[in-house]
Amino acid sequence: MATNEVFMDIPEVEKVAKSFSSFGDTIKNIANVLQVLSDSLKATAWLSFGATAAVAAFIDGILPAVKAAATEMHDISQAILAAIQAYRTGDTSAAGRFI
Repeated sequence: MATNEVFMDIPEVEKVAKSFSSFGDTIKNIANVLQVLSDSLKATAWLSFGATAAVAAFIDGILPAVKAAATEMHDISQAILAAIQAYRTGDTSAAGRFI
């Protein structure tokens, strides 16, 4: 009877987790820039007779999705790190998280 074994190249998987975390940080920074841009456009809307208010409304519409994407990237990074820890300790309780 053949046994299935799971192998993990821990340093490579840690790099993947770090990449997700870095990408999450980048997306979070983009969200912050979009927020500042939206606030600036709203502040100058009276100069453009409302034209910039339309752009600000568009930014405000996509901003929640951008923030959610940043949170998701950080969550994935944490899940990968938890899987690495489970692999190191031999814990099988995290096995169902990635199915």
